[in-house]
Amino acid sequence: MPDYDNLILPYSSGDADKDEGLLINEIIARSQQPIPDPDAWLQGVDHGGVVLTTVDAVLGWARKRSLWPMLFGLACCAFEMMAAAGNRWDISRFGMEIFRPSPRQADMMIIAGTLTWKMAPAVRQLYDQMAEPKWVLAMGSCAISGGTFSESYSVVPGINRILPVDVYVPGCPPRPEGLYHGLLELHEKIQKQGYLKDNVHLPRLD
Repeated sequence: MPDYDNLILPYSSGDADKDEGLLINEIIARSQQPIPDPDAWLQGVDHGGVVLTTVDAVLGWARKRSLWPMLFGLACCAFEMMAAAGNRWDISRFGMEIFRPSPRQADMMIIAGTLTWKMAPAVRQLYDQMAEPKWVLAMGSCAISGGTFSESYSVVPGINRILPVDVYVPGCPPRPEGLYHGLLELHEKIQKQGYLKDNVHLPRLD
């Protein structure tokens, strides 16, 4: 039977206490050193430079990162739009956390689904109530061209028949990634758009 009382271990508890003491002393020594100045990097910056830009560029940069979409789900594409607003895809990364229930608080309309002629006057009225500048995104085949219902007497064969569309997102229905791709394309269009020029307004449908 082995003699456990005289057994020599390769690493004893005394060695562990010694290593721990050395580590503590090293931490204490580091804590007594002066803290580096966090603003020291500013000394090497040339403050005499001038940054030039245009008002349109600044406005475009601000607008594309703070779009307020209006929730307008008409058919099955609205499920994918709602999924894109969930926590898995996180639409708040694009500055679009809250879908606005009122057109007076929104500057982008996402038409997701089939639009009927009976619903068209309401859609146009909501669009007219949105403040300028405003944009329209057609999501899904039914919003773009009527989809499988394009030959129906009650379906609008494309939202562009009643509204100016800025971005088309094809699919039946498009996935949230497709909607995000369309939003990024809209961001590029907003960045390049001039805001100091006179905007062309469509006539109201009274």
